[in-house]
Amino acid sequence: MTPPFGIPVELFAIFLALALLAGFVGLNGLVLVYLERKVAGHIQRRPGPFEVGPHGLLQPLADALKLVGKQLITPRGADKWLFWTAPIISFAPVFVLFLPIPFGPILTAMELDLGLLLILAFAGINVLALCLAGWSSENKWSLLGAARAVAQSVAYEIPLLLAVLAIAFQYGSLNLSTIVSGQGAWPWQWNIMVQPLAFFIYFVCALAETNRAPFDLPEAESELTAGFHTEYSGMGFGIFFLAEYANMIVVCSVATALFLGGWHGPVASGVWWFLAKVYLLLLVMMWFRWTYPRVRFDQLLNLSWKWLLPLALVNLIVTLVLVKL
Repeated sequence: MTPPFGIPVELFAIFLALALLAGFVGLNGLVLVYLERKVAGHIQRRPGPFEVGPHGLLQPLADALKLVGKQLITPRGADKWLFWTAPIISFAPVFVLFLPIPFGPILTAMELDLGLLLILAFAGINVLALCLAGWSSENKWSLLGAARAVAQSVAYEIPLLLAVLAIAFQYGSLNLSTIVSGQGAWPWQWNIMVQPLAFFIYFVCALAETNRAPFDLPEAESELTAGFHTEYSGMGFGIFFLAEYANMIVVCSVATALFLGGWHGPVASGVWWFLAKVYLLLLVMMWFRWTYPRVRFDQLLNLSWKWLLPLALVNLIVTLVLVKL
């Protein structure tokens, strides 16, 4: 095959995959904004978006255009360079996170033996962005939100990592495609049936890592105005918003690959099964947000250090013993 424009085929494939992922992230961002508002409306017994387009379908597009058209304002006294670098640092790693995720039998942007490790490593960059945003804003509420984000991330990354390690030891691999291939088409052949505790720990930690309610302490509108992104306007806020939805898709995609059989399904396995499972988990996250009240910060940390971490350690040790037997 002749390399297009003299670019090596592998490099061209990476650029093509990144372009497709950018379209996927943008499209899903619009869908999730609409879906979240409709779910919120349904739970609160109101119609949700209904005026812009049929059934409000064009409302997310109108919101995006509004954000793009708004003036970008740098607060007085803020560190301008860090202030505007933070949203970029928050969003840029998202594309790397999608690379090793197997959406279908032959639909993986980049097959990596250490794909799971790559996701865990780059996912941690987001907390750096939140820390920079809060610190550089010259706003006490932003700084408090950033401090909360760091403490929350440190507390929940450890049990999440231990839950993921249990699956990795079970398969002896960090390749997500290998883990998906080891599962069957029927629900009782999925890892959630043999690792229910690991799935529970992973999903609770995923909610906290993506700052979703009831663990949205870094934003906490009633306490900190909007937390770390209080001072952001226009697309500065929009990029943080898009990064949050992209990270939600990533954690749900990893959960689908690790615990729910990936692209496998009872009939006609394929990418549609993978996306259906991802969106089911996303709907559960939205349901939690609009149903459960925000926990206190001490309750948030106690849940991780006193319950999830010991349970994750026990689950990992039991898995190691069973693997060795």
